[in-house]
Amino acid sequence: MENIQREELEKLIGIDKTKLFYNFVDTIVLLYDMEQTWNCGGKKWVYEYKFRKGGKTLCAFYFKENILGFMIIFGKEERVKVEKIRNELSCDVQKVYDEAQIFHDGKWVLFNIIDYLILEDLKKLLFIKRKPNKKTK
Repeated sequence: MENIQREELEKLIGIDKTKLFYNFVDTIVLLYDMEQTWNCGGKKWVYEYKFRKGGKTLCAFYFKENILGFMIIFGKEERVKVEKIRNELSCDVQKVYDEAQIFHDGKWVLFNIIDYLILEDLKKLLFIKRKPNKKTK
């Protein structure tokens, strides 16, 4: 799938959420050297944007009308690490994490990104999923 144009995202999820998306992508790119791909969003979403390396997904963004989703899948050991920093996370992030379903391959946690406040918490969760692999200045 080709890159999705910014204008198309703005029509789908709104200008503010599109800015949030690009801001967070820029943050991830500064921290991680990963393949980035656009895909069809399946039955529930219009688009998917994934960060992967070596066949493993770090995280994925999902888009549908007025909604920007962000998913991280936590394995068993990663869930133990999340529990250790749980009190550092906002109540909203804790609630989404607690209510997420656990499957055979991990806990699939899907956040609805509505403002910048959640981004710092999501960054902490990314660090649990995988340590940054880029040198920051």
